[in-house]
Amino acid sequence: MYPRLKPIATLVALSFAPAAFAVDKLASLDPVLITATRQEMRVSEQLADVSVIEREAIDAAGQSTLEEILSRQPGIEYSSNGSFGANSSIFLRGTNSSHVLLLVDGMRMGSATSGSASWNRIPASQIERIEILRGPASSLYGSDAIGGVIQVFTRQGDGPLSIYGEVGAGSYDTTAASGGFSGSQNGWRYALNAATYSTAGFNSRPWTATANKDKDGFWMNSLSGRLAYSFAKGHEAGVSVFYSDGENKYDGSGAAVDWRNRSSVSSVNAFMKNTLTENWTSTVNIGMSADDSDDLRNGIRNSNFRTDQRLYSWQNDLRTRYGNFLLAAERLEQEIDTTTAYTVRERTNNSLLGGWTLGYEAHRIQANLRRDDNSQFGEKTTGSLGYGYRFSRNWRANASYGTAFKAPTFNDLYYPLSFGFFGNPNLLPENARNREVALHFETGQQHVSLTWYLNRVENLIVWTNTPSNVGSARLEGITLAYEGVVAGLKVQASYDYLDAKDLDTDRRLARRAQNRVAAAIGQTHGAWEWRVEEQISDDRMDYPFGQPAKKLGGYALTNLYGAYRLAKDWSVFARVNNLFDREYVLADTYATPGMNAFVGIRYSPK
Repeated sequence: MYPRLKPIATLVALSFAPAAFAVDKLASLDPVLITATRQEMRVSEQLADVSVIEREAIDAAGQSTLEEILSRQPGIEYSSNGSFGANSSIFLRGTNSSHVLLLVDGMRMGSATSGSASWNRIPASQIERIEILRGPASSLYGSDAIGGVIQVFTRQGDGPLSIYGEVGAGSYDTTAASGGFSGSQNGWRYALNAATYSTAGFNSRPWTATANKDKDGFWMNSLSGRLAYSFAKGHEAGVSVFYSDGENKYDGSGAAVDWRNRSSVSSVNAFMKNTLTENWTSTVNIGMSADDSDDLRNGIRNSNFRTDQRLYSWQNDLRTRYGNFLLAAERLEQEIDTTTAYTVRERTNNSLLGGWTLGYEAHRIQANLRRDDNSQFGEKTTGSLGYGYRFSRNWRANASYGTAFKAPTFNDLYYPLSFGFFGNPNLLPENARNREVALHFETGQQHVSLTWYLNRVENLIVWTNTPSNVGSARLEGITLAYEGVVAGLKVQASYDYLDAKDLDTDRRLARRAQNRVAAAIGQTHGAWEWRVEEQISDDRMDYPFGQPAKKLGGYALTNLYGAYRLAKDWSVFARVNNLFDREYVLADTYATPGMNAFVGIRYSPK
């Protein structure tokens, strides 16, 4: 084990003796989630491995990106190709970044050509909460959810009119501002939020002789909103919107070439929710999303890739004496528009899905089944089954098995002949089979969990000159996590062990660590709030194209956050990331930020 892991891993292990710690008042650790079942259900009722990140934690993250916020959660790693706004990847339980489904307010986001989501274009300032579902979820959401689902809910509100605002500045000539309002009145609910961010950045590839040595800056502007009207008790219609547009410089080929990526992500989702009877709720959604990316070479567009997705769904939630049932039908339409001549530019996916959850005395069961009919590769069936048993008020255990798949991308299938590379229209979906067992101890104020999982991914698409279904991977891991109060201090800590291997080559998967620890400790005392975070990772491997394997060294990062309430609704805050200015690498040849600070003032009515 990486040496720095031992002291904090010991701290996490001690959390299995919760009675040794004094319990102070803390917000309940049993929030309501939607993502894990597509129905509202509390964490203590879940049979899946889930986490919730609330707005309070996002505020404490300061200038951190969405990827950085996620990487402080159990089971999640990320890599970034350079400065702020650069291409990034999220690894959930060791699966590929393309095996994680991103939802924004229920709408799919991502590129159908690359197969990945634009995590770097989702600003934390627009987020109200984040729900994380670990493990296969294709039986609920279809393609892409091999590693899990991450759902972002944009900021919204209820009650009287409320206005918030925030402005700050920091290292790398960074400036940021955000603000908005929300409320409800006479059956109407509304919210509107806007944000802007700009930074000069740093040189992404200082060790590469052929790369441009300038700073790689980034800017991003974003907007989100929601409007809904309840026209009768139990009947509501509404629409939510999200838009983000940004540009980042990056170091591609050519020392004198100015490379930039200008990209935007957006979604619109209209819904109608009707309580038809006391036990039957119907929800109709019509949504659209876009992922539009331009590469600019010395100010001239070099390429463009745009994905449009249209989702139509009808979900019925039924509550009976025999449990809660979910019956839904969906249609997903994907269309690409690019400067590259693909022979096929659109496809459709029709699906039917059903779910059942039952709680009886100490027992809980969850079952899901989904059938997808894709215009490109035909039909695919996925399912999951979970069982949980509560031994006592505080102890419970659960076990589950599930299957998942990922559809080939348009690049995989139809990429035109270019420099000897071309797609393969005969590809099959990638498949996964996952099993896991978990043990939980929980009170209203403390939660400890130990989870073991084993995920086998087969028919992996591997590129040579053309892609084929020849790869397979084995992902086995253990996650130990704690959240609660220790001697009056709010504590979060987790330890992850991951054995992620390519079974064909017996090599570790790229950019995944075997051992990782994340811990945070903080307190609110009067007008003061503080928080200290530690992240420790051991070494990882990288496999640069056409070069020998590279070992990326382990690292330890320390972050600080502090805030002081000046008045009832006003506060000043400061955050320091990478306090000790550690030099570390997340992707071979790409630099990462050194010590950086951000200071701001916030108006936020409580």
